[in-house]
Amino acid sequence: MLSLALLRHPLYQRFRRSSVATAPSTAYPPTEPLSAQTGRLPWRKTFIALSVPNFRLWTIGNLLAMTAGWTQRIAQDWLVLELTGSATAVGITVAMQFAPMLLFGLFGGVIVDRYSKRMLMVITQALFAVLSLGLAALALTGTVEAWHVFAIAFATGLVTVIDNPARQVIVTELVGQRNLRNAISINSSVFQLAGMIGPAIAGVLLLTVGAGPAFAINGVACLVVIGMLGMLRTDQMTRLAPSPRAKGQLREGLRYAKSKPTIVYPVILIAVFAVFGLTMPVLLASYADDVFDVGPGGYGLFNSMVAVGALVGALLSTRRASIRLRTIVVCVGATGLLQLTAGLMPSIALFSVCLVTVGVASLLFLTASNSLVQMSSNIGIRGRVMSLYVLVLLGGQAIGGPLMGVIVEEFGAHTGMVVSGGVPALAAAIVAVVLARRGQLRLEVRLRRFVPWVSISPRTLDGV
Repeated sequence: MLSLALLRHPLYQRFRRSSVATAPSTAYPPTEPLSAQTGRLPWRKTFIALSVPNFRLWTIGNLLAMTAGWTQRIAQDWLVLELTGSATAVGITVAMQFAPMLLFGLFGGVIVDRYSKRMLMVITQALFAVLSLGLAALALTGTVEAWHVFAIAFATGLVTVIDNPARQVIVTELVGQRNLRNAISINSSVFQLAGMIGPAIAGVLLLTVGAGPAFAINGVACLVVIGMLGMLRTDQMTRLAPSPRAKGQLREGLRYAKSKPTIVYPVILIAVFAVFGLTMPVLLASYADDVFDVGPGGYGLFNSMVAVGALVGALLSTRRASIRLRTIVVCVGATGLLQLTAGLMPSIALFSVCLVTVGVASLLFLTASNSLVQMSSNIGIRGRVMSLYVLVLLGGQAIGGPLMGVIVEEFGAHTGMVVSGGVPALAAAIVAVVLARRGQLRLEVRLRRFVPWVSISPRTLDGV
C-alpha cells in the first residue's frame, strides 16, 4: 500500500513525466517544417534560384560538366559499338558505369551525410579528370580496346557513388530550403540542355576526329569545375551539420525511406523506369545503326531529340505549383506509353517527334520524383535517402543496359523500344491500383463527348 501511495504521489508523477520527456528518442527524425516556395511563381521569377550568387556559379560549372559528360558518354558508347559491332557490348558498357552504384550506392549516402559536400566533389572531379584523360590517351594513340572502356567505365561508376548524392544534396546548401524545388528544376534543365548540346558535339567529333578528343574535353571540363568549386563563397552557404559516426546509419536510412509513401513509391517507380525506360543509349544506337542506317550523326541527333523534349519538360517543371504522388504516377505512365508508341514508328521523322514527347514526359517524371523525395526527407538523413534514390536510378540502368542489349539483339530494336515503354506503364497502373486500394488515390473514369477519360485524384492529403 505504501509503494502504491508513493507511485501516486504528485512529486513522483512530476519526476516521471520529466524523465519521459528528457529520455533520448530512438524514433526516426520527422521531416522538418520547410520554408519552401508554394504556389505558382510569376513568370519573372521562373528562375528565382539563380538570384543566389553561389547557385548561379554552380549552375555555370554544372552546365559545362554535364555537357562534357554527355559528349564523353555518347562517344564512349559509339566507340564500343565500333570496336565490337555488338549492342550487347554497349549494354555492358552502361552496366559497368552504373553497377558500382547498385553495389555501393547506399554507403555513398552515409559518406555524404558525414563530410563536406564541396570537399567531396573536388575529390570526385579530380578523379573523373584522371580517368577521362587516360581514356583520351588510349583512344588518341590507337591502342584502345573494349576492355579498356569497360574498366574505365567501372572506375567512373565507383567515383559516381560519392559524386552523385553529393551533387544532389549540395543544392540545399547553395540555395536553402525556400527555393529548393526551383533549384532542382533548374538543375534538371541544365542537365537536359547539356544533353542536347553534348550529343551534337559528340556527333561532330565522331564524324571528324574520332572519340579521343571527346574524352579529353571532358577531362579538361572536370578541372575547370574544380576551380569553380573553389570560387564558391562558403560564408553564404547554408552549411549542413555532418551526421556523427554511429552504428546502424544505413539501416536507419532504409527504414526511414520505407516509412514514407512519398519516398518509397517514387523510388519503386524510378527503379522500374531505370531498368526499362532509361536504356536509350542501347536502343538509339541500334535504331541509328540497324533500323535507319544513319550512323553516328543520326545517333547524336536521336539523343538530341530526347534532350530537346527533356529541356522543355524541365522548363515546364519550374512552373509546377505542387507535387503529389499522383503527379509521379501519371507522368511515368505517360512516359511509358509514349516510348511504346515510338517503338512502332516507321519513319525517322515520326520517330524523332515521338522522342521529343518522350523527353518531355520523362523529365517531368524525373524532376517531380526527385523533388518529392528531397522535400519529404529530413535534412539530417537526406544524403542517405538520396543515395537510395540514385542507387535505383543508376543501378537500375546497370541491370537494364545488358538486358535491353539482349532483347534488341534477339528480337530487334522495335521490340526493345516497346518493352522499354510498356513495362513502366504497367508499373504505373499497378501502383495506382495499390494506392487506390489504400485510400490514397481515387481512380475515376468520365465521359467527355463520348470519349472516356481516366483521372487520378487524392482521396486524402496524408502521404500524398
